[in-house]
Amino acid sequence: MSARTSSESARYAVVTAPGAVEIRETAERLEPAADGVVVSITYCGVCGTDTHAYASGGLVPPSVFGHEWTGAIRAVGAEVTDFAVGDRVVACVGPACGHCAQCRLGNPDHCDTAFAEANGVTDDAPQWGGFATELAVSARRVMRVLDGLSQEQAALVEPTAVTFHAVKRARQPFGAIVVVQGAGPIGLLTAQHARHAGAGMVLVVEPSADRRATARALGFAEVHSPGSDFVARVGQVSGGLGADIVYECSGVAGLLQSSGELVRRGGRLALLGFPMVSSEVSYADWQMRELTVVGSLAYNHEDFLGAMRAIADGSVRTQELHTGTVGLDDLERILAELESGQSRHAKVLVDPRR
Repeated sequence: MSARTSSESARYAVVTAPGAVEIRETAERLEPAADGVVVSITYCGVCGTDTHAYASGGLVPPSVFGHEWTGAIRAVGAEVTDFAVGDRVVACVGPACGHCAQCRLGNPDHCDTAFAEANGVTDDAPQWGGFATELAVSARRVMRVLDGLSQEQAALVEPTAVTFHAVKRARQPFGAIVVVQGAGPIGLLTAQHARHAGAGMVLVVEPSADRRATARALGFAEVHSPGSDFVARVGQVSGGLGADIVYECSGVAGLLQSSGELVRRGGRLALLGFPMVSSEVSYADWQMRELTVVGSLAYNHEDFLGAMRAIADGSVRTQELHTGTVGLDDLERILAELESGQSRHAKVLVDPRR
């Protein structure tokens, strides 16, 4: 039987046109599906995908506009036994389903069902995302917050899981010389996971002075501006070979070839940034140097637990990334600021009841 602690209708944000966000309100109170829950949203982080949705007029599924959310369960469906009203949860994807084509072939790490959940295209995907006071979602899509995490830390679990997944997939060797290209939230989280995974040296390259300062505040000594001096430094510390692994976190299409050129022969290029246009590379160069290219998008269910543990034990710090909190009515303004490329912010959280 469902239970609730509030009679409020939900307010939520949707993209209605390029550069336009509308705040709407439900006509009726949200009820959970039999296998679902209703979550009262505490915070939702603003992601680069959200700014793309804003600028493009909504060319992403509605539930993906605001996917970095955390909150408390307000109501549970009749079939839900793993969660109770009041549980603090974060957005995630479900475990491998066991019945999709990938699972049946023995590839549960690439479960089609979980991947569809991550991309907001399942039949039971919410009608809107976490830029809302409330959200009705399948119970597969939530994970209980570890004890000890603050509300603000919980709000950064989703991007921490993205980067945890990427570093895990890269199979970074102990003692590796690592380059992280881009010091936005994804780059700074990746750099911390790389350090936690036993990197011998982490070099961060970023054009923004503010973001370089944040990287230094997180304890990284090798923080550089792009350019020939940085390339020379990579050569110097690697004996002229190049980095063992480059994590490309900027998503700038034109940097793909130069990113590969920072990698030593036989090394790895891990792709986290998501450019919206095509990239060109030198096929022959990459082939001759036998580069291993590792793509990474989203996460698996278990990555969220690993991400929370890393935050809880201090291996990954999120407080330096949280640079501002706004209310739901200020969402359009902050999206415009972030899309301009001139914002001082790293990670902005939306408090829908502020």
